[in-house]
Amino acid sequence: MTYCLAIKVNKGLVFASDSRTNAGVDYVSTYSKMHTYAWPGERVCVILTAGNLATTQAVINLINHDLEQDEADFNLCTATAMHEIAHYVGKLSQMEQRQHAPATEKGRVNLEASFIVGGQIAGRAPEIYMVYPQGNYISASPETPYLQIGENKYGKPILDRIITPDTSLEDAARCALVSEDSTMRSNVTVGPPFELAIYTVDSLQSPYCMNLKLASPLYKSLQKSWNDGLQRAFKRLPKFEWEKER
Repeated sequence: MTYCLAIKVNKGLVFASDSRTNAGVDYVSTYSKMHTYAWPGERVCVILTAGNLATTQAVINLINHDLEQDEADFNLCTATAMHEIAHYVGKLSQMEQRQHAPATEKGRVNLEASFIVGGQIAGRAPEIYMVYPQGNYISASPETPYLQIGENKYGKPILDRIITPDTSLEDAARCALVSEDSTMRSNVTVGPPFELAIYTVDSLQSPYCMNLKLASPLYKSLQKSWNDGLQRAFKRLPKFEWEKER
């Protein structure tokens, strides 16, 4: 399992992912789930992955292969809109799942994978899309300006309370990290290092990227501030009537 999210605000996009991959309780490994592509002045694309590691790696390899082929029918460079890239990623994912399904039926291996695709193409607004294992996809909305894949339930409450289209990029990035940290505390299949990418609208430049380990000063400070803040807020909750009489 893993946890990845993308946030769309008026000032740009934020992407965050963990790096833990599990193949049972006795085997834990680390793989990057964030893949960034940029052609300065023309387009920027970030792809987050969750689900079967073989499927996600195969899809990324096919994307990279198509970029290297001048005769490719379609690749990240030829897309005219971000939704075309979401459709393309879903198509590749479905192709990989179908190709290996017969060999894995007896072992009942789950080949499903999910993706978040986001970025901006010159002349168009920034967008983020979530691609389902079935190959279809949805986009974020003003009412819910974020998308999640993987182990999403533990990190959702902070996003619902904080994120709006008017949230600053920096606050959105901090919220994404708190969401990752909250998920890690409740689920051992999500873990560091955490990757963070911040893209400013209309910059058409590579996102500002960070890789945060548990010992990273920024992450330690953010984690402590959030924990201390929760403790203070909890202690200020209203008292029951019988407590006031004591």
